[in-house]
Amino acid sequence: MKMKIVLAPDSFKGSLSALEVCQAMETGIRRVKGEAEIISVPMADGGEGTVRSLVDATGGRIITRMVTGPLGDQVEAFFGITGDGETAVIEMAAASGLPLVPQNKRDPRITTTFGTGELIIAALDEGCKKIIIGIGGSATNDGGAGMAQALGYRFLDEQGRDLPFGGAALKHLARIDSSGKDPRLSDLTVIAACDVTNPLTGPDGASAIYGPQKGATPEMVRELDEALSIFAQVVKEELGMEVADLPGSGAAGGLGAGLVTFLQAQLEPGVKIISEAVALRDKMAGADLVLTGEGRIDGQTIKGKTPIGVARVAKTREIPVLAVAGSIGSGAELLYEQGIDGMIAIVDRPMTLEEAIASADELVSLATERIIRAFLSGKRSSCK
Repeated sequence: MKMKIVLAPDSFKGSLSALEVCQAMETGIRRVKGEAEIISVPMADGGEGTVRSLVDATGGRIITRMVTGPLGDQVEAFFGITGDGETAVIEMAAASGLPLVPQNKRDPRITTTFGTGELIIAALDEGCKKIIIGIGGSATNDGGAGMAQALGYRFLDEQGRDLPFGGAALKHLARIDSSGKDPRLSDLTVIAACDVTNPLTGPDGASAIYGPQKGATPEMVRELDEALSIFAQVVKEELGMEVADLPGSGAAGGLGAGLVTFLQAQLEPGVKIISEAVALRDKMAGADLVLTGEGRIDGQTIKGKTPIGVARVAKTREIPVLAVAGSIGSGAELLYEQGIDGMIAIVDRPMTLEEAIASADELVSLATERIIRAFLSGKRSSCK
């Protein structure tokens, strides 16, 4: 009987998209099992590459738009529409991400998520009824207020004046006016890929944990945390929602809280969202083997990264799982207890990082060929 293999890797960041990893894996498999049935399911975990993976997996399309960047200038951003034509996929980092802000201009007191809101409006303009949004990699700390401003909400001070962009401005927030919000929001379903459980405020909140990497000094952290506390209090008073201690509300500078507050979003683990969106478990039906992978597998992989998510789905069908990685680091052995049956690194000889990136497709193919040969050898031995 023909062997069925499901390929469900993440991208190898900086070198190969998830679809390109699938193609390289297939090349390696064909060298050993030319007649195998191969099902490619490009994956992601809600971070960089989520749009591309879902578009590739569903036969969708990518749309570009000029939007407001974190510093208020115009930037080119993108979002995807999946093959059903009704689901948009957004990476907030495409419009409001840290890479869009030069190192010497990073100041989360003034950065805004307004551009992320503009992408949501663009998706509505395309007729989308559902949005999947990845919220990693932000340059912002505004609680999603900028996003909400783009959607038609107004944030007012005691004198009824509109607040400017940025997290620091929220310390002057007195009232939220929702009368001008886009009416299409009431029919919109939003699912946010959120792999952290940080609350909005406090020592484990958005400002304290993620502010420093966005340029915040200790003094700025205190200012921003106070501003988000005021934001949460006004949200409670004006909209009747408790978001200060909600797990995941501190993600992306508080965008988690903003999505729940202004879009009634569900916060879910990224790889779970992607797995369901591409019907991964259904595609695994009858498979003899699942191959997954990412650029680096280590102890962090167990915290919701693609390989562990794929492995957990595969184990519901009792399918063996092998992983191909750019490199394997400390803590990777923990994955053996979570459903990964074997793993291999693609670098098989001394080489520079630049060489590995340039040759990534062939290195993935060769590593896949080796791990498939080992897998088949083990199966033959067990049958004797």
